[in-house]
Amino acid sequence: MDAVYAAGSLPIAAGDRATKVMATRLTIFGFVVIDEIQADGRVRRLRPSEAFHASTECPWRVSKPSGRYRLAEEEPESDRELFAALQA
Repeated sequence: MDAVYAAGSLPIAAGDRATKVMATRLTIFGFVVIDEIQADGRVRRLRPSEAFHASTECPWRVSKPSGRYRLAEEEPESDRELFAALQA
Protein backbone atom coordinates (compact mmCIF):
# COMPACT_ATOMS: atom_id res chain seq x y z
CA MET A 1 0.00 0.00 0.00
CA ASP A 2 2.90 2.36 0.72
CA ALA A 3 4.26 1.79 -2.79
CA VAL A 4 0.87 2.52 -4.34
CA TYR A 5 0.39 5.72 -2.36
CA ALA A 6 3.96 6.91 -3.04
CA ALA A 7 3.85 6.26 -6.79
CA GLY A 8 0.14 6.86 -7.35
CA SER A 9 -0.31 3.45 -8.99
CA LEU A 10 1.37 0.07 -9.20
CA PRO A 11 1.18 -2.49 -12.03
CA ILE A 12 0.57 -6.12 -11.06
CA ALA A 13 1.51 -8.93 -13.42
CA ALA A 14 -1.29 -11.20 -14.59
CA GLY A 15 0.03 -14.25 -12.78
CA ASP A 16 0.98 -12.56 -9.49
CA ARG A 17 -1.78 -14.15 -7.46
CA ALA A 18 -0.40 -13.25 -4.01
CA THR A 19 -0.25 -9.53 -4.79
CA LYS A 20 -3.70 -9.63 -6.37
CA VAL A 21 -5.14 -11.23 -3.22
CA MET A 22 -3.63 -8.47 -1.07
CA ALA A 23 -4.86 -5.76 -3.46
CA THR A 24 -8.34 -7.28 -3.35
CA ARG A 25 -8.36 -7.06 0.43
CA LEU A 26 -7.26 -3.43 0.29
CA THR A 27 -9.95 -2.53 -2.26
CA ILE A 28 -12.68 -4.10 -0.10
CA PHE A 29 -11.84 -1.55 2.59
CA GLY A 30 -11.53 1.30 0.10
CA PHE A 31 -7.78 1.86 0.43
CA VAL A 32 -7.06 1.26 -3.28
CA VAL A 33 -8.90 0.85 -6.58
CA ILE A 34 -8.15 -1.86 -9.13
CA ASP A 35 -8.18 -1.50 -12.90
CA GLU A 36 -7.97 -4.60 -15.07
CA ILE A 37 -5.93 -4.13 -18.24
CA GLN A 38 -7.65 -5.98 -21.08
CA ALA A 39 -5.73 -7.72 -23.90
CA ASP A 40 -6.65 -4.91 -26.31
CA GLY A 41 -5.35 -2.23 -23.91
CA ARG A 42 -8.71 -1.13 -22.56
CA VAL A 43 -8.94 -0.49 -18.83
CA ARG A 44 -11.86 -1.67 -16.74
CA ARG A 45 -12.39 -0.65 -13.10
CA LEU A 46 -13.14 -3.67 -10.93
CA ARG A 47 -15.61 -3.59 -8.09
CA PRO A 48 -14.42 -5.38 -4.93
CA SER A 49 -16.68 -8.34 -5.64
CA GLU A 50 -15.29 -8.62 -9.18
CA ALA A 51 -11.71 -8.38 -7.97
CA PHE A 52 -12.36 -11.21 -5.52
CA HIS A 53 -13.45 -13.49 -8.38
CA ALA A 54 -11.05 -12.18 -11.04
CA SER A 55 -8.73 -14.55 -12.81
CA THR A 56 -5.03 -14.31 -13.45
CA GLU A 57 -5.54 -13.80 -17.20
CA CYS A 58 -5.14 -9.99 -17.22
CA PRO A 59 -2.70 -7.68 -15.44
CA TRP A 60 -3.98 -5.09 -13.00
CA ARG A 61 -3.15 -1.53 -12.11
CA VAL A 62 -3.69 -0.71 -8.45
CA SER A 63 -4.12 2.98 -7.65
CA LYS A 64 -4.92 5.09 -4.65
CA PRO A 65 -8.53 6.25 -4.76
CA SER A 66 -9.22 9.80 -5.82
CA GLY A 67 -11.14 10.25 -2.57
CA ARG A 68 -14.77 9.96 -1.66
CA TYR A 69 -14.78 12.88 0.71
CA ARG A 70 -14.15 16.46 -0.34
CA LEU A 71 -14.34 19.44 1.96
CA ALA A 72 -14.90 22.95 0.79
CA GLU A 73 -12.09 25.37 1.57
CA GLU A 74 -14.45 27.68 3.43
CA GLU A 75 -15.12 25.11 6.16
CA PRO A 76 -13.91 26.20 9.60
CA GLU A 77 -10.69 24.57 10.78
CA SER A 78 -12.54 22.95 13.69
CA ASP A 79 -14.82 21.14 11.24
CA ARG A 80 -11.94 20.12 8.97
CA GLU A 81 -10.29 18.29 11.88
CA LEU A 82 -13.36 16.06 12.19
CA PHE A 83 -12.72 14.68 8.70
CA ALA A 84 -8.91 14.56 8.78
CA ALA A 85 -8.79 10.75 8.88
CA LEU A 86 -11.10 10.50 5.85
CA GLN A 87 -8.83 12.71 3.74
CA ALA A 88 -5.65 10.70 4.35
